[in-house]
Amino acid sequence: MRPAERARLDDPRWRLFGPYLAERAWGTVREDYSPDGDAWAALTHDQARSKAYRWGEDGLAGICDDQQRVCLALALWNGADPILKERLFGLTNGEGNHGEDVKERYWFEDATPTASHLRWRYHYPVAAFPYAELVEENRRRTKDDPEYELADTAAFAQGHFDVALQMAKASPDDLCWQLVATNRSAGRHPLHVLPTLWFRNTWSWADREERPHAVLDGARILAAHHSLGNLELVWDGAPEALFCDNDTNPARLYGQPTAGFAKDGIADHVVAGAATVSPAKTGTKAALWFRFDLAPGDTATVRIRLRRVGADRPIAGVGTDFDAVLDARAGEADAFHRSLLPAGAGDDDALIVRQALAGLVWSQMFYRYDVARWLVGDPGEPPPPAGRGAIRNGSWTHVDAKEIMLMPDTWEYPWFAAWDLAFQAIALAHADPASAKRQLLLLCREWLMHRNGQLPAYEWNFSDVNPPVHAFAALEVFHVTGGGDFRFLAQMFHKLLINFTWWVNQVDSRGDSLFEGGFLGMDNIGPFDRSHRPPVAGLLEQSDGTAWMAMYCLDLLQMVLSLGEDDDVYEDVALKFFEHFTVIAAAMNDQLWDEEDGFYYDVLRRPSGAAVAVRIRAISGLVVLAASRVVPAATLAALPGFAAKVEWFLAHHPSTAAVATVNDAGDLLLSVASGERLTRLAATVFASSELLSPHGLRSVSARHARQPYSATLDGVTIGPVTYEPGESRTGLFGGNSNWRGPLWMPANHLVITALRRLHGFYGASLTVPFPSEDPSARLTLGAAADALADRLLSLLRRGPPGRRPADADGSWPEGLLWFHEYFHGDTGEGLGASHQTGWTALLADLVLRRSR
Repeated sequence: MRPAERARLDDPRWRLFGPYLAERAWGTVREDYSPDGDAWAALTHDQARSKAYRWGEDGLAGICDDQQRVCLALALWNGADPILKERLFGLTNGEGNHGEDVKERYWFEDATPTASHLRWRYHYPVAAFPYAELVEENRRRTKDDPEYELADTAAFAQGHFDVALQMAKASPDDLCWQLVATNRSAGRHPLHVLPTLWFRNTWSWADREERPHAVLDGARILAAHHSLGNLELVWDGAPEALFCDNDTNPARLYGQPTAGFAKDGIADHVVAGAATVSPAKTGTKAALWFRFDLAPGDTATVRIRLRRVGADRPIAGVGTDFDAVLDARAGEADAFHRSLLPAGAGDDDALIVRQALAGLVWSQMFYRYDVARWLVGDPGEPPPPAGRGAIRNGSWTHVDAKEIMLMPDTWEYPWFAAWDLAFQAIALAHADPASAKRQLLLLCREWLMHRNGQLPAYEWNFSDVNPPVHAFAALEVFHVTGGGDFRFLAQMFHKLLINFTWWVNQVDSRGDSLFEGGFLGMDNIGPFDRSHRPPVAGLLEQSDGTAWMAMYCLDLLQMVLSLGEDDDVYEDVALKFFEHFTVIAAAMNDQLWDEEDGFYYDVLRRPSGAAVAVRIRAISGLVVLAASRVVPAATLAALPGFAAKVEWFLAHHPSTAAVATVNDAGDLLLSVASGERLTRLAATVFASSELLSPHGLRSVSARHARQPYSATLDGVTIGPVTYEPGESRTGLFGGNSNWRGPLWMPANHLVITALRRLHGFYGASLTVPFPSEDPSARLTLGAAADALADRLLSLLRRGPPGRRPADADGSWPEGLLWFHEYFHGDTGEGLGASHQTGWTALLADLVLRRSR
């Protein structure tokens, strides 16, 4: 039987409401109207409770409609905190010794693609939350020290409230919401629960925007919005309904008089008893105040329902079908996730897949950013400082986003990032094909892609250059979803052709088919900031930048070959990408391959033309493996014109023989690294003393712990670069990530995908030692890919002591996982953003693709 959730995927009405609310809107570029571009200081966590957001809202376990007109989220108070817990707390980039970091314990427990069923867990201390202590101690620590986490404080010494939230849709606009909070302490403690409904403030920034309103209407709160219609919030129990307005409090922020009841009115009333809520029980923000006094082990339950007003519904209470809706949707979620799993998948892998995909659903966020309006300001508001377009995004005035988009992490990175989104789409495609395709197409639309063809990187600087992985992701999504949606493939190809042209024209300044590109997402992997010119005279010709472009050629070639089998118009374009690839590959093998070391390095090209190899063995030198594609003999037979042109080209350009190989079956392999280069590269990749760790591939070789890289040119020393398996000890790119040793999922996924592709060509004819130190343990490239995938999955699988390596201190609750941004290069400990279910969700792809 087809799972009910699969049927809902085809009905867009079920996507009206979802977990589209950010976990952090303060400290973002969009809310920054400062003269110096210091977004973290422009709007702080402390100010956020009192200032109306301009571009988007945030909250705990929040949901909203797809235009974020109305929001519903959780607020909590333990009777001891100085503020109401309305949003997650974390450190700014300047406060954290390793950059920004959320300091809370929460989990995305479950979700279905249409958000018909959601689960969220949170641990809230019964004692006062240590806001100041976390700031002060992390600020005191250096980059050589570990981060000071919430678990390191005494916050949980007395125990905590285990808060479990479940949401289920009875219909597309009828949401059942249940919170169950249990006192996990040895003492009696108060708990205040405030489900909060509010409207995003759009009326303060527009001349004629109609102001919505919420009002207490008997045993319900009636919420009326001019475009969304009338909704009602009903409940069980006897909470007190509180109202204020989602407007800025100028008295608290600026020392100016406040008219009416501002955004922080409910919080001040609950925590301090202030007369800051509307006695008329009306406003644009409302909360239901449930108060509990819980003995050890006691449980409090809150049940509310948000739905469209209907004449046939009883007004009071959540309804007799409430429990049945929760149970039905939970059962349907189970059936849906079971339907995705390959036969024989173990419990650990099933949990990894389910919570990875759930995290992707929770990471879809309403993203609003009109750059032109942001630059000039709003009517009736003070104009922004002059020249702020020179700080960032001044050339991106066409960007006008009002979309549901995948975020890398809705607290640490509550803005889309181009290459993160591409990898996220690959994993999401297994559960929600239409959304995965839409996300990839979205970045190519005219209100996001620049007129010159560049894809926007992220809001901190849309002009930064992310790796060109969109074509790769489109092909992966195409194949994951059955390989039949040629319309999607054609749409992507036409847009990416423009982007490809931008790349060729912008990042090959010498015209020698060796590309610069910049940091390309691998923040501090080089000895200096690759986003800027080197500290000595010359250009940096990058092994990863060049390999990305070789890969881009082959990905577009694969697209046109797939499309060309049904439309011969595309066949004419195929040879262009084939030829372009061979030129780039030849340049890379001639200039960036180090014959002595058997590795691809960046090269610093001096003004004299001399080349200085930057001898850092890093995963950036393995991107070359992804610059490979197999053209099956059947495809060549179906496209005889293309096959004939290839044959002629190879015959007249013998130097290309190293990058174009035909096997006994007549398949054509196009690969920068093949034959001896491939096997020599594999020796470094699979050496435990180099890149291979117990849990995947390191970003920088462990050999650099013994042999740090540095060089002195023109009296300037660049480096040193050492192997740093944990958090970053440099300040490059804010110091909030580290590509000098830890394991990163996207790079590992690329290598695994490439190995499987190459195995499809070589089969059993090519084996490599795995690990390299044991020549007798030889594996085919396909088996090596599987072994590498198992090492990555071991991060979240239970190890022999029953502990998951990523959970270094063993503190995760049973059955709940965190998907970290990156992982310790030796131990596998989770590092960086702790909820980056973005590209780390590729673990689900590794499980699900094994069966294909």
